Amino acid sequence: MNILSIQSWVAFGHVGNAAAVFPMQRLGVEAWALNTVQFSNHTGYGKWRGQVFSGEHVRELVQGIEERGVLPTCTGVLSGYMGDAGIGEAILDALARVRRANPRALYCCDPVIGDVGRGVFVRPGIPEFMRDRAVPAADIVTPNAFELELLTGVKLGTAAAAASACDALHAMGPKVILVTSLEAEGEDPNTIALMASDRGRKCVVRTPRLPLSVNGAGDAIAALFMVHYARSSDARVALENAASSIFGLLRRTAEAGSREILLVAAQDEFVNPTTRFTAAPLG
Repeated sequence: MNILSIQSWVAFGHVGNAAAVFPMQRLGVEAWALNTVQFSNHTGYGKWRGQVFSGEHVRELVQGIEERGVLPTCTGVLSGYMGDAGIGEAILDALARVRRANPRALYCCDPVIGDVGRGVFVRPGIPEFMRDRAVPAADIVTPNAFELELLTGVKLGTAAAAASACDALHAMGPKVILVTSLEAEGEDPNTIALMASDRGRKCVVRTPRLPLSVNGAGDAIAALFMVHYARSSDARVALENAASSIFGLLRRTAEAGSREILLVAAQDEFVNPTTRFTAAPLG
């Protein structure tokens, strides 16, 4: 399996490709990492150094890969934080090149826009680009609850509302949806839910809530979910495997009191999670 992953990169810590590539490699996937930025560290620290690359830079690198004649072997494209709409257009151009070579290639879009408590943290124009261009082109989307609400206009708060929001997102194009960090009325406050929806069939995994606040977990779970879905064609299987692995990663991180997810130290969780969770049908 070969996945072209077009995301940000940091030298220190784990977000973007620095969070997504290694878990995919640990699962036996050849990850072709194409970086949209090169930063010293993630922006959650408040200060960082580095460079944002252009859409033309992305196009040039994709063309170079295409010239190697390997795009017919590309299983899919994974994208995350886009930086600006120019990068987004370059990602969709890369997707078009891949699909010309392999029409069965999947596109998994992690529509990074914002989060509860932080609001929108991307540049102007990105939320609209995600809604109007990227999400309709995707086979799989992996929004958090804030992004699901923003993309669909459906106010969340209950499991039924989240299900309705997923239906609205399906209507925009994607066949498969993973919703991370979902909180609903009536849920145990000591747990956190992840929901998967595959053409309307919905299921939920609930894991214990952990005492930590880190960056990069969403990037990692999007990659894990894409790999497991590509292998199984079953959103429930992908949800169970991805949720189990990410919980193991985050538990190790919380136990260590680390500011960064312990991607390397907890790497066995990607292959053989310590705790396995079973998804329950919703509705």
